[in-house]
Amino acid sequence: MARFTMPATLPEGEEKVAAVRGMFDAIAPRYDLVNRIMTFRMDVGWRRRTVRALGLPRGATVVDLACGTGDLCRELTADGLRPIGVDLSFGMLAAARTDAPLLQGDALRLPFPDASVDGATCGFALRNLAALPPFFAELARVVRPGGRIALLEVATPPNPLLRFGHGLYFGKVVPLVGGLLSDPAAYRYLPKSVAYLPEPEEMLAQLADAGFVDVHRRLLSAGIAQLVTATRRSPGTAA
Repeated sequence: MARFTMPATLPEGEEKVAAVRGMFDAIAPRYDLVNRIMTFRMDVGWRRRTVRALGLPRGATVVDLACGTGDLCRELTADGLRPIGVDLSFGMLAAARTDAPLLQGDALRLPFPDASVDGATCGFALRNLAALPPFFAELARVVRPGGRIALLEVATPPNPLLRFGHGLYFGKVVPLVGGLLSDPAAYRYLPKSVAYLPEPEEMLAQLADAGFVDVHRRLLSAGIAQLVTATRRSPGTAA
């Protein structure tokens, strides 16, 4: 199994892209197992809620970005939607368990025509992208006017006591469990990658600037995860 070498400092730009690709190639074989253990299977419910939050009709085409092993693709299919998975990591795609069509590609340069999909999802990958504004702009390009997006990501609980406990768990327990079951360096890097996320208000403003309306952020499970939803603005609709 390939091993991930964690950079000495959090990488940026193309260095970050290469590091993220190598990390997910390394952890792909046991990615689902570690996720279920680390979240006590709460991640399953979070993904189901993400798909429901789209509110799209059956048969709608949804691109799942950073699709990994296909968890969200399977939920989308179960909800009667037509997913297309895209991931930077070939290792993750090779370990995927879904019948949806899968593409290896960069979420900042998607191989889809303008306004060609009805919706988009992304699970736990915002902090792994090279930059968020170009990603939001690319979402706005490929999602049709009136289409929906649902972005699932980790979060920091607002309650001080929960925040302290979650910090210990995410910063100490997760790397230990991940290191025992998978790649130690990768699971030391993942908690640190939360530093890439902007403040919630800034992230929502970036989505609005990119061309989305009805932008909402919901905290899940006492604030350890967050779900951001939005609608692609139609022409002539006020921002």
